Amino acid sequence: MARTRRSADTRQLLVEAGAAGFLTNGYHGTGIKQILDEVGVPKGSFYNYFDSKESFGHAIIEHHSLCVQRNLTEAFGDASDPVSGLRVFFGRLMDDFVAAEFTGGCLIANLGGELEGSALLRESLSGAWGAWRDRIAQQLAQGQRLGMIRSDIDAIELADLLLESWEGAVIRMKIDHTLAPLHKCLDRLLDDYFRP
Repeated sequence: MARTRRSADTRQLLVEAGAAGFLTNGYHGTGIKQILDEVGVPKGSFYNYFDSKESFGHAIIEHHSLCVQRNLTEAFGDASDPVSGLRVFFGRLMDDFVAAEFTGGCLIANLGGELEGSALLRESLSGAWGAWRDRIAQQLAQGQRLGMIRSDIDAIELADLLLESWEGAVIRMKIDHTLAPLHKCLDRLLDDYFRP
């Protein structure tokens, strides 16, 4: 039992270190040896945890998606209404961007631009994006029921618009090293276009 636990702990440490590496250096710019050295795992042991770098990438995307879902649940649970919940969630992302000095951005978007050749990883990214979009859409649908969000456009379409606009604003944030594009994105959508 203790060996299984250590093995699960080591796998989790590899995934977390890999996520940080992928966010900073990208999939192709992050070497397996670099991650193994960081975690203190012998090189030959990698294949005890993952079949390939691609399966490692899949595990990292799943881990990131679960973290996003947890963060959404916390943000929405802490808010007084659906729109405030969205602002709490995106505000926390902005805090993370500032803490990282405007580097990194969004793991899903970063990898999406880099991994067009891998069907497994594209499917993983698509699933992670869909889970994120669906949770945002649920929040927007709740806002529609409360009369806070326009109801003439489907909540899923609004969620796609919000996330696609947000990701574009993240690129601009990284270029200019300012949160202004992110604030503008949220203000124009949540306080204007999305209102009834």
